[in-house]
Amino acid sequence: MVHADAGGADRLALAVLAQWRMATTEQMHLLIAPGVRIEQTRRRLAKLRTEGLVDRVTLPQAGRTRCWFVTQYGAQIASEWPELRNWRPSRTVSDRTATRLRVGHALTVTETGLAFVQDARKRGDVCQPLDWIPEVHHALGSGEAIIPDALLYYRSRGTGAGTGTGGDGGSMLRAFVEVDRATMGPERLAAKLGAYARLHSYVPAPPPGTRPHLTVQEESWRRRYPLFPRLLFILDGTGPAGIDNRVEALHAAAKKLPALFLRDVPILATAITELLQHGPAAPIWRPVTHPGHTVAWTHTRHP
Repeated sequence: MVHADAGGADRLALAVLAQWRMATTEQMHLLIAPGVRIEQTRRRLAKLRTEGLVDRVTLPQAGRTRCWFVTQYGAQIASEWPELRNWRPSRTVSDRTATRLRVGHALTVTETGLAFVQDARKRGDVCQPLDWIPEVHHALGSGEAIIPDALLYYRSRGTGAGTGTGGDGGSMLRAFVEVDRATMGPERLAAKLGAYARLHSYVPAPPPGTRPHLTVQEESWRRRYPLFPRLLFILDGTGPAGIDNRVEALHAAAKKLPALFLRDVPILATAITELLQHGPAAPIWRPVTHPGHTVAWTHTRHP
């Protein structure tokens, strides 16, 4: 079992790795303990491995990078913790074969989330490691669902961005994050916008036996969020021309979406190279409704 140390560092390491699905040693170090030597993180992960809570694969790239993931036993332990209440252990990758098959996309998602966490630390904003929640299930009815690559919670320090101002003058921002590595065509990527528009308007049917006139009819997302989260598309896997093609496909798809959805939900896209070079808070985001402009994602407003 996880030993209780002074700072709960073992518990934090297991919780972060369970929620983030996969991470390299360096990514885990930057997430959970950037202020100490990386050797301490290596020892912590090795200890959790000897306890059967996590495992690793060695990637064939130069440097033989180690990629970590939780085992079924580790997932069982972590699933009992209240800080992981939004986490679905059934979607956890808990064996080496599955890890190798998913590692490219999963580590890119981890790198994206890490960029938000590090940028928040630098700016004095609040985005803790457990504020990045991959693969949150959102039902669309008839057995269909949309599962963003990640759900992001981010408290800015008084930007006035309009998503629920806290008592300290800051604003709580939420975003659905989609990381695309050019493994699907631009049209298939753009089709995701339609699914989010359906979620925006989806009202679940009343349970069987319920009198419809006694049931409050409201969109399902309102049970989770005070405002519908922004949509952030992070594009990887091609050069500038490929990025432009995918932004244009998103722009074309946005023209067909309901006006109410476009009014309520900021939809932004950027290249991962821009994200990693300048940081998520920089004005690197292209609104898909006006792709010739760039803005900071924290300054786009809900109505």
